[in-house]
Amino acid sequence: GVGLDVAGSAHGTALLGADLLMNEGSLQAAREAGNRRMARLWSGRKRGETMTRTISSVAVIGGGTMGAGIAGACAQAGHRVLLLDVDRAAAEAALARMLNGRPPAIDDPERAANITLGVIDDDLARIADYDWICEAVIEDVAVKRALFARLDPLRRDGSVVSTNTSGIPLRSITEGLSERLRRDIAVTHFFNPVKVMKLMELVPGEDTTSDALAALAEFCENTLGKGVVHAKDTVNFIGNRIGCFWLLSGLHKAKVALDAGLSMERIDALMGSPVGLPSTGLYGLFDLIGLDVMKLVGDNLAANLPAGDAGHGFTRFPEAEQAMHDRGQLGRKSGGGFYKMIKHDDGGRTKEIYDVVSGEWREAQQAEIMDAHSDAASLLFADGAEGRFAWDLMGGALLYAAGLVPQIADDIVNIDRAMRWGFAWKMGPFQLLDAIGPARVIARLEAAGVALPKMLALLEESGNQTFYRAGEAEYLGLDGDYHPVVG
Repeated sequence: GVGLDVAGSAHGTALLGADLLMNEGSLQAAREAGNRRMARLWSGRKRGETMTRTISSVAVIGGGTMGAGIAGACAQAGHRVLLLDVDRAAAEAALARMLNGRPPAIDDPERAANITLGVIDDDLARIADYDWICEAVIEDVAVKRALFARLDPLRRDGSVVSTNTSGIPLRSITEGLSERLRRDIAVTHFFNPVKVMKLMELVPGEDTTSDALAALAEFCENTLGKGVVHAKDTVNFIGNRIGCFWLLSGLHKAKVALDAGLSMERIDALMGSPVGLPSTGLYGLFDLIGLDVMKLVGDNLAANLPAGDAGHGFTRFPEAEQAMHDRGQLGRKSGGGFYKMIKHDDGGRTKEIYDVVSGEWREAQQAEIMDAHSDAASLLFADGAEGRFAWDLMGGALLYAAGLVPQIADDIVNIDRAMRWGFAWKMGPFQLLDAIGPARVIARLEAAGVALPKMLALLEESGNQTFYRAGEAEYLGLDGDYHPVVG
């Protein structure tokens, strides 16, 4: 995954999760909630589909960071797990990380006995004994497609399959593969570390059956304790689509702020607690994730974003950050990116920052936040360089999110939950818009002659004032009416 899932930062149920899927009346509930995908799935059930699949055993293919995390979570929950990797040494190393990592994926060492290790080339046929086959190999479409072509004939009827891709559209992976596989497969995008991060994005394909989707939702919610959000099969799904837009656009928009006299430290401070984001801010989050990872994200977005998407303007790094990437100044993983810690002989430490304007390292300074900039509602409408930057970056991300329904999700609740659970935002985009005041945002856009993004236009047309009401017990649907928030 990307975002906080790759960064490994620690910081319910989904809107239409397993409990909704498993109860009678769910077709009407899905329709009322404006969730067309779920309504279609339930219509299929009314035509005779059954929903009887259960998961009690899991085969994980790929023992990297994500595969080991998923395998460890399933083993810790008491389920039988098969972990396959490229060779025995890699599989054993994955098990060692599950037991000794920070944090360990397995809390109770005796639960490691639930895991059987194997080698992909030698032991792939053993997946026939498992209910859920979860692919967690490298983010390469050709590799994933070749693996699924090999494993599909080996798995038993009734098994469910998933890919843990962090942003490759499922249709790109399954195109031309068997109808049997396309019916039984979905994306299960966990965030890293799996043990800590609540979010799991569940993404069906066009042919995914309701019972396969329900089995994955039920197991991940009720057994693994994840917050499942339902996403569409679009590039980077929900969390990484919005979160990486904020990150990549941030490098470009920060250049304007730097030219206006803001320091990098102040930019990070503004993009922290005032807007309800983690204290890493902008540059600190890049250091956690790594410029190398974000470069790949940008390349993937450039290739797969829809034509006309605002994200196209930010898929490449600015010159200074590209130079950092090219010389291996990637972030914490390389000993320093935008920040680094200098250890002194007396045991003390000094935090330094790489000033992208001067191209030199210097001692990092503490940035104080004025009362006038202490919350999003005041900051985004403040005069001065701070307010202009916050409106440009944070406001831009909120407007971007408001234009992505129903493209990436059928409702605002799934989007808000994805950003809270996956990127540790205190409020999701639509909750934050409510806190700022949608009428103020609409008035500002209209005064500037800027077209309203879809959900803000819908809010204005409906005559309502906020995206949520009744203490966030109800949300505004695509039909312009309010619906109960489930979960």
